[in-house]
Amino acid sequence: MEFLGPYDYGIIGVYFCILVGLGFYLRKKASASLEDYFLGGRRLPWWALGVSGMASFLDITGTMLIVSFLYMLGPRGLFIEFRGGAVLVLVVMLVFSGKWHRRSGCMTGAEWMVYRFGESAGGQFARIVTALCAMIGTVGMVAYLFKGVGLFLSTFLPYSPVTCAVVMFAVATLYTMVSGFYGVVYTDMFQSVIILIAVVAITAMATLAVGRHPGTIVGLADTVTSNREWISSVPHWHTTMPEGYKQYSALGMFALFYLVKNMLGGVGVAADPKYFGARSDRECGKLTFLWTCLMMVRWPMMMGFAVLGLFLVHDLFPNRTVLAESAAIIKESPEFVAEFGDNVEKARWEDALTDVMKSPRKYPQLITRLREPDLLGQDWNRKLKLLGHEGGVNPERILPAVILFDIPGGFRGLLLVALIAASMSTFDSGMNLGAGFFTRDIYQRYWRPTANTRELMLATYVWIAVVVVGGCAMGYKASSINDIWEWLIMGLGAGMLVPGMLKFFWWRFNSRGLVVGTLTGVIGAVVQRLVCPELDGRLQFLLLTGIGLVGCIVGTFLTRPDDPKVLEHFYRTTRPFGAWGPLKKALSPAMRVAVTREHRNDLLAIPFTLGWQITLFLLPMQLVVRNLVAFAYTLPIFIACLGGMYVFWYRNLPPDEPGQTTNSP
Repeated sequence: MEFLGPYDYGIIGVYFCILVGLGFYLRKKASASLEDYFLGGRRLPWWALGVSGMASFLDITGTMLIVSFLYMLGPRGLFIEFRGGAVLVLVVMLVFSGKWHRRSGCMTGAEWMVYRFGESAGGQFARIVTALCAMIGTVGMVAYLFKGVGLFLSTFLPYSPVTCAVVMFAVATLYTMVSGFYGVVYTDMFQSVIILIAVVAITAMATLAVGRHPGTIVGLADTVTSNREWISSVPHWHTTMPEGYKQYSALGMFALFYLVKNMLGGVGVAADPKYFGARSDRECGKLTFLWTCLMMVRWPMMMGFAVLGLFLVHDLFPNRTVLAESAAIIKESPEFVAEFGDNVEKARWEDALTDVMKSPRKYPQLITRLREPDLLGQDWNRKLKLLGHEGGVNPERILPAVILFDIPGGFRGLLLVALIAASMSTFDSGMNLGAGFFTRDIYQRYWRPTANTRELMLATYVWIAVVVVGGCAMGYKASSINDIWEWLIMGLGAGMLVPGMLKFFWWRFNSRGLVVGTLTGVIGAVVQRLVCPELDGRLQFLLLTGIGLVGCIVGTFLTRPDDPKVLEHFYRTTRPFGAWGPLKKALSPAMRVAVTREHRNDLLAIPFTLGWQITLFLLPMQLVVRNLVAFAYTLPIFIACLGGMYVFWYRNLPPDEPGQTTNSP
């Protein structure tokens, strides 16, 4: 079986040493106070926060998943990832939700609840519920990364997916524990350089491969994926999808559905240390603009992997019927059945294939059959890496397969480091965010209010360890990367969507409404996961959003409004748009005019920013697949949207003020 070479292992080893060393180097600065540990002392420059944001939104798991959709659909795979991978929430964060959170002066999204609802029992309960829900989300994030990291690394290393993921998580947990938000930002900057090298290299390789191909990329894609519109950038209402992905056939409807969902739910996403740690409204906007621009570089790289995947699958499987035959033979093999049972679950398929490849002596009859010329042939173990549970190519394996088979040794190690770095960045950002909820909002606020910094750091370390173990256990049980991602976005995210919106847009919405709405939504999501895990993502979203909405309305109207003084302070400092009539009328005439102007510009900027971001991601992919006609149509839209952003957003950003940390009127 083919694995990495000594140069590859050396590069990975050096990377891990630098990462851990940097974490321990920053340990003293990070442990000076909770504000230093979780927000970098609010002293980090906006461009560093923007770079860190880009790195925190990249990971092996998400990259593998997006590459799988780009491999199946071409550039249109972007529209499937409107559900999360296209990070459309950045549109809302850039225009208004980032600055709304920064104006609070809080440290976490749960602490923000007291700022919004007051110190009453309802406000405190809202803080606890928000912290608990965020911690559940952190466990889900760890599970998502665990599944993808294991699947990815086991392609290159002579160990099972579980072993590979555990080792990498151990390293990531160590440096995340000791370095806090300083470590998150500075290691993200270091890792971003590595990621950019990978982007340039893979994009160049794919572009050259398309140029050297004697036929057309359209013909190649049609032969491999049976998708005749592979290079199109239009989200058609119906498109061809393989087994296991039929729910995405209604592509146009899905794109519209996810677009609305992201626009509605993006408000609460900005409860992020990067915004709480920013020094002004202007910095919130600039860091998000840089963040979005840097996210663009991910798409030509992933499109490059998808293109190289087409060539690889075409060369390995000129007759793709052998895939279904091989899967059936494996599942019916007495040796395989004796080891894994007569109906191996999809969740265990990758582990089972890994065992077959790495321990062929346990399956002599099966291997003999797979080696037959009319099946996988002598390079059976190479081809087996791409075999999916349904009997076709496993698209989630395209990215690691391309690296293993098409990238030379040494440079392969560098690419692996780039993708590992992406996952490390997502992991450390998520853990820092979740740890803040536990330490600041649970342990210090309600359990040990007199605890010193040393004790709080120790509590943080223990919490991180517990969450990592719990997330790994959840990831071990999941059937696929897409399975976990679907539930995080359409299940748990939907359950928390309505409470996250109403707290900004409706003055009457109170703390008890938030608690009831959040609890019903999250409990509903957990029950759905346990009772009906196969429920279609659209139905998950509609069901759980409806449950959360009912909970919010019932909880709000069955209880009295919150303290009007708290509401007034919140509105004067945050100044959100929405149903705030009674409070807006209390402003001075000059302030009302200023707030109305700000709201008008923010809302007018939204469609331009949305169009700018979508076309920003499409343009480089169109160049990689050489669809110059689509590029010629997309470029003017991009330029027009950028001009609209300048008029309605950038030109209206307030100037920075020395030492500014809040933006109260």
